[in-house]
Amino acid sequence: MASPARSTLIVNPSATEVTMDRVDRITDVLPGRVDVRLTERRGHATELAREAVAADVDAIYVFSGDGGFNEVLNGVDGDIPLGFVPGGGTSVLPRALGLPRTPVAAAEQLARGQSRRISLGRVNGRRFGFNAGVGFDAELVRRVDGLGRKPDGRRPGDVAFAWIAVRTIVDHRASWDTRLELEGFGRAAFVLFANCDPYTYAGARPLHVAPEARFELGIDFVAPIRVRPTTVPSFLLRLLRGSTSAAAGDVLVGHDLDRVVVWCDSPLPLHVDGEDLGDVQEAVFESQRDAVTVLV
Repeated sequence: MASPARSTLIVNPSATEVTMDRVDRITDVLPGRVDVRLTERRGHATELAREAVAADVDAIYVFSGDGGFNEVLNGVDGDIPLGFVPGGGTSVLPRALGLPRTPVAAAEQLARGQSRRISLGRVNGRRFGFNAGVGFDAELVRRVDGLGRKPDGRRPGDVAFAWIAVRTIVDHRASWDTRLELEGFGRAAFVLFANCDPYTYAGARPLHVAPEARFELGIDFVAPIRVRPTTVPSFLLRLLRGSTSAAAGDVLVGHDLDRVVVWCDSPLPLHVDGEDLGDVQEAVFESQRDAVTVLV
């Protein structure tokens, strides 16, 4: 008789939808013996993932927001199946993989053991699951982080993010000149990289920044050449509709790419999966094809 499956459940107790009652219910749903590990600090999920890999567990589950998912992706070797349980306010990665938004329902689906292989993005050595960017959206991430956390440790939600986006546009007077070079493609104001579609979500609404991006392919990018007050409404509408093609002549677009080098005129903010990585003057974006197995 085969021994029961052994798995690790990595939990970020500060994520928006995480409660210990839900942790218990998820543990009951998942198959076999489940070792629950709680994160204590930034970067801890990466350490716990590496420990789980060294322990040769049969699966690693993560009950967290997208930051915790990203940390785990940077701590695994690609052989152990990963299950992402949505515990954040947005939880882009599991939703883009087709999982329910409700944590217990997602865990029930993961417990069925269906899997797929996906590619990951990487920039300057840091992996990302769904998106990354230099400039505008990385600045948004930094400004939201600057609001701090609620007393229970949770990050601000969609309303705060929308307000910060409006304030950022106002502060820039809705104008962005060319500030970076995408090697082999041209100059742009900022750049958004996608490893899948949708790029992210605004509440329940998916944002199709790079509608041709797929988990099984290389990375895509969309880079506005320059932005002016008169073009902001139409550009935002095109982002919502997923119609940011190069045909309009005001954006650079790349699809299913293995490597893109970005050179900034001066240091600009960089983020991966909504995590601020500081300012960079050079960013090397790469695709790691067929990188990990995920449970779906």
